[in-house]
Amino acid sequence: MHKFSGRASALSMAVGFALAGTAHADVVISQVYGGGGNTNAPYRSDFIELHNNGSLPVVLDGWSVQYAGATGTSWQRTNLTGTIEPGAYFLIKQADGANANAAPLPPADVVGSISMSGTAG
Repeated sequence: MHKFSGRASALSMAVGFALAGTAHADVVISQVYGGGGNTNAPYRSDFIELHNNGSLPVVLDGWSVQYAGATGTSWQRTNLTGTIEPGAYFLIKQADGANANAAPLPPADVVGSISMSGTAG
């Protein structure tokens, strides 16, 4: 597990965070980036980064992140697996954009295929 290097500006987007079983308030969404691969984008891929603020590991099996476009009528889902250690980050890579010259993300903990908006979600 790792911390995403090079902090990107978190976009003001609605990202659903669904939990199976008991919710762990210590896991937070620390970054959301929906501009991956756009013209002049610093990163090739959209991503969501989670952080474990707690003192115990959190197993993410059965959890998911969910996204709906601002005008969408349904939610897209990426299922999560793995564990976030205390103080650690968890990178969820989503869809790549068209700008192949933008920098790739570091290796992700989970890979999804959601194409997130760069302006509203």
